[in-house]
Amino acid sequence: MKDPSLASQGELKIEWARAHMPVLGMIQARFEKEQPFRGLSIGMCMHLEMKTAVLGETFQAGGAIIAITGSNPLSTQDDVAAALAKSGANVYAWRGVTPEEHHENLLRVLGHKPRLVIDDGGELSVAIHTERKALLSEMIGACEETTTGVHRYRAMEKDGSLKYPVIAVNDAYTKFLFDSQHGTGQSALEGVMRATNMLIAGKTVVVGGFGWVGRGIALRAKGLGAKVVVTEVDPIRALEAVMEGYSVMPMKDAARVGDIFITATGCNQIITSEHFGQMKDGVILANSGHFDVEVDVKTLREQATSVRTARLNV
Repeated sequence: MKDPSLASQGELKIEWARAHMPVLGMIQARFEKEQPFRGLSIGMCMHLEMKTAVLGETFQAGGAIIAITGSNPLSTQDDVAAALAKSGANVYAWRGVTPEEHHENLLRVLGHKPRLVIDDGGELSVAIHTERKALLSEMIGACEETTTGVHRYRAMEKDGSLKYPVIAVNDAYTKFLFDSQHGTGQSALEGVMRATNMLIAGKTVVVGGFGWVGRGIALRAKGLGAKVVVTEVDPIRALEAVMEGYSVMPMKDAARVGDIFITATGCNQIITSEHFGQMKDGVILANSGHFDVEVDVKTLREQATSVRTARLNV
């Protein structure tokens, strides 16, 4: 981790989160009595922030040995990582890791020989199946919380390469309703506003995809006073968006009118070079999802005349 001295600050954050997670608190109390994971190693790859820390504490209360890394280079909170390490967890995460460091941290987690995996994007399981195959014989299973990760696991299942059972937490109906629609819907807009310091009201916000996350983003953008355009290839979902009052059009048309674009499909190449040339000057491009593959950032960098940091990501 980056700085163990930040632990006290992180403990305050975790205390705040714990106070707002009563159900997990009840589970933790039960785990303390039953010890269902006594001596079991659990590997975790998740957004390492205060709510995840409470989840980690819950597994520890049940007797588990926790090894955790972050699933995104910019979502790890260094003070929370320090506090979680102080509680006895094995933490391999810091804000701003490079892709190479991230991969090394995944392997460090797997060095604790987990028998259960809590995954975000399927990254630990992919590493187990490709680089740490010796762990397969002892694996009990995994759970996955993202649409992107479930897609990866299903692809592995289809080609016969998945060697242990996986619970698709992402497919739980309550996950759709609460986490995807309301949680991610709010946090995606918060991310745009914190990064840009822009007023949303009056802007045209283009939402790529009208799944649970997409409809949550659209709803909150509308509530903030934006004009919302939805792009959606599924005709039923597109019809839902129309009936909920949104403009619906292909991305090639939306590219001409949008001020802020947020993709939320879990698929590749939603915004590409085809669209960049159609966009207004100064548009904001954002992605709500595990991997940044929905916007063709590589081609955008290649086409750019210059690249600079306009505002630090705070």
